[in-house]
Amino acid sequence: MTMQHVHLAHGLALHEDRILLVASRYAGYPNGLWNLPGGRQEAPELLRETVVREFFEETALRARCGGLAYVNESYDSDRHFVAAIFEVSVEGADVRLPATGDHVVTAGWVALDRLGELAMAEVVRRPLLAYLRGDATRYYGAAQAGISIEWEPEDR
Repeated sequence: MTMQHVHLAHGLALHEDRILLVASRYAGYPNGLWNLPGGRQEAPELLRETVVREFFEETALRARCGGLAYVNESYDSDRHFVAAIFEVSVEGADVRLPATGDHVVTAGWVALDRLGELAMAEVVRRPLLAYLRGDATRYYGAAQAGISIEWEPEDR
């Protein structure tokens, strides 16, 4: 079995008591699975560049990448995921969905006290909530992600 390594970068944007999130459509999640805006790194991008590109693709907002908030690592069968989550600031607040061809089905500013109500993978939720509580931990790891995302063939 060949291990596939996937590098991800996400942006964490806060405004007052709200956080910017996107819901993406995947097999098994027709209503969307919530996450921070972001996605897979493309060569020769640096992770900070991935955040800026993905943020714009998914929300139409221009992001300025700040410091590293935390790193989240997990495994899903033969895939090894390493996600760098960066603090970001954004220009404006009007979120627009991609015009065509993207997996994002909704995006917007979500009240922090509503995070528990959203369909979000535990491997995403746990470190995000810890960070928002002010936990000083900057690394989170899960031997098993507890969720399997099947991307469309053109997304691999």
